[in-house]
Amino acid sequence: MNAQRPVIGSAVRIHRNALQALISEMDQRGYEVLGPTIHDSAISYGPIHAIEDLPEGWTSEQAPGSYRLKRRTDGALFGYATGPKSLKNFLHPSEIKLFTAERTNGTFRILSNDGLAPRRAFLGVRACELAAAGVQDRVLMEDRFKDPIYSQRRAGSSVIAVNCSDPSGVCFCTSMGTGPRAKAGYDLALTEVIGRDTHEFLVEVGSETGADLLAGTEYSEASEELRRKSDEVTARAERSIQRQFENTGVAELLKENFDHPRWDDVASRCLACGNCTMVCPTCFCVTVEDMSDVTGDHAERWRKWDSCFALGFSYIHYGSVRLSTKSRYRQWLTHKLSYWHDQFGESGCVGCGRCIAWCPAGIDLTEEVAALRAAAPAEKTNGGGE
Repeated sequence: MNAQRPVIGSAVRIHRNALQALISEMDQRGYEVLGPTIHDSAISYGPIHAIEDLPEGWTSEQAPGSYRLKRRTDGALFGYATGPKSLKNFLHPSEIKLFTAERTNGTFRILSNDGLAPRRAFLGVRACELAAAGVQDRVLMEDRFKDPIYSQRRAGSSVIAVNCSDPSGVCFCTSMGTGPRAKAGYDLALTEVIGRDTHEFLVEVGSETGADLLAGTEYSEASEELRRKSDEVTARAERSIQRQFENTGVAELLKENFDHPRWDDVASRCLACGNCTMVCPTCFCVTVEDMSDVTGDHAERWRKWDSCFALGFSYIHYGSVRLSTKSRYRQWLTHKLSYWHDQFGESGCVGCGRCIAWCPAGIDLTEEVAALRAAAPAEKTNGGGE
C-alpha cells in the first residue's frame, strides 16, 4: 500500500492489474460499479466486478446507421468509442415509479417512492459524456425547478473517466469542444497506454473522492515519459476525428431557415422512430402515465422517457401541433442546436455521434446543417408547425 495519499491535481501511474484493486475498492465502499461490457452485440454500460468483465481486445466500428464490434490487435480494455447507453440511462432513467395509491376500506393512501437512490461508480466515462452530464445538470438541477430523482442519483455517483484513444467514424467532439480528453467533472481520469511490453494507466486525480479511491491502489509517481505518451494517445485520437461540424452561427442559421426545402428532404428519409432522442445523452423529455389494476384498489404513477418525434408529444387541446415528420425533425434539431442556447445558455449537442450511428436511416445531423449552410439563403418566415 502507498504511504501517501494522492492529492487533487496530481497524476500517478498504475499497472493494468492494479485496476482490479480500484474496482474492488469501489465495490467495498458500497458502489455498484458500472462500466463497459459486451451486451447485445454492443459495448454498453453494465455491472463490473473484475477486469475480465471489460471488453478487452474489442473495439467498435461506427458509421451512419451502422454499429458493429470488431477485434483489436492488442489487449486494450478501453479501446472503443461510446456505445448506445450513456450516464443518462442511470441518472435520468427511462422509467421510474413516482408513487403508488392503495385503497383500503374506501380510503386511498398515497405511498411515495422515497427509496434511496443507488450509489454508483461509473467506469470508462468519456469526455463527451462528462460534457453531456454537465448539460443535464444545468437542465435538471441548476434551473428554477430541480428534479429530485436526478439530483439524488447524481449526488450518489462517482465518475472514473477514461480519455478517448479510438474515436469512431461518427464522433465530432472536437468541433463541439468536448473531447477527446476529459477536462473536468471526474473523480479520476485514466489514460490507457499500451507499449510493446507494458500496459499501464496515467491516472489524474480530480476530487477528494477520487483521491480516497486511489489510496487503496498500488500506484507510483507518473514519469515524464508516461505523461508524454498519455498526451500522444489523446493527440492521435484528436487527429483521427474526421467528421467536422461548423458550430459558429448555427443557432441563427436554423432560425433563419425555418421553411428551407432541406427539411422536406430529410423528412422523406426520417422514420420518426425517436432513436436519436433515446440514445442522445442530453435529451430529457418525459411523460407521466397512470395505471391501475382491474379492481381499482391499486394504482401507480410512472414517469417515462418521451420523444418530440412522437405524434402525441405536442398534443394540446384539440390535437397535436406537429403532425408531419418534417415539423418533428425540425423541432428536434432546432431545439438541440438553437433554442437550447436561448433556454440554457449552451448547446444541447456534445458531438458524441450516437444519433448518427443509431439512426436506422443513417441521417447525419452534421450533414443536414452543412446542407443548410451550402444552399442559397432561404426566405425568412415566422411559420408555425404543420
